[in-house]
Amino acid sequence: MSVEPDTRTQAVNQERGVVEPALAGQFPELRILTPRTAYVTDSLGLRAGPFFSTPQVTEALHGEALEVLEDLTDGWAWGRTLHDGYLGYIHRHQVESLSLVAPIQPITVQVPRTHLYAAPSVKAAILGELGRGATLSTLDPEPAQHGEYLWWRVEYQGREAYLHAAATQPGKRDLESFVAGYLHTPYVWGGRSAWGLDCSGLSQLWAGQDAAGKSLLPRDADQQQAATTPVERPEAGDLAFFEGHVGVMLDAGRMLHANATHLRVTVERLGEGEYGRKLAAGLLGFGRIGGLDSRGPE
Repeated sequence: MSVEPDTRTQAVNQERGVVEPALAGQFPELRILTPRTAYVTDSLGLRAGPFFSTPQVTEALHGEALEVLEDLTDGWAWGRTLHDGYLGYIHRHQVESLSLVAPIQPITVQVPRTHLYAAPSVKAAILGELGRGATLSTLDPEPAQHGEYLWWRVEYQGREAYLHAAATQPGKRDLESFVAGYLHTPYVWGGRSAWGLDCSGLSQLWAGQDAAGKSLLPRDADQQQAATTPVERPEAGDLAFFEGHVGVMLDAGRMLHANATHLRVTVERLGEGEYGRKLAAGLLGFGRIGGLDSRGPE
């Protein structure tokens, strides 16, 4: 009995008659796509379909790798984020902005959110916004002292920019620090940075990535539930699952989650108050992420 592919992560489209190489054996009648890897030069949203009217399904951050699978005739392309294999559509102008070269002498943002500046000064014009996980090419082997701070000179969209070195220094990766960094972040469907995220984007950020840059959790709440180990009694750092929703447990009763009810990241106590009782009534279970505890990703 054949299993229907998960079209969120498995690239097969029978209407267009195309399939990714990994699935070609299951669909021998379809044309095999030839993926090409490119790198994001500014954060961009991938959409559910090749129309601006369709919702954003996920977000690719600056410097992350994308796989462009298929160029469509109507100015769109079909692609996937390589850190978690999630599929979506990007417009031609976004495709044209991609780089074929990986970040050179890369540095990665380690704080929830930061800015790029036109000069090495916090008073300088802001050129861009970056979230944790964004990666940039550096123009010097080391940061340089300007005034009382160290600054990286980086390449940003074809021009010189500056990034405060403090933004690239790994901080504490415990649950308390995570809450402090993301509490009250605006809710954005498909978002996955501290400038705006959704429930599964928050839990994916909590889980982090492995040494190869692969996310330890898939993108969506149901996929995350399937990827975690069920537990009866949650501990700090475990995930709580609901229909189409997920949160990060802070202890046995309190949960951090990005939600459309408050349009931001909040903390709820399951079973307390009107919203807490509603959440408790819809609870599907708890899951534990492999290699993760309240200290954060290993």
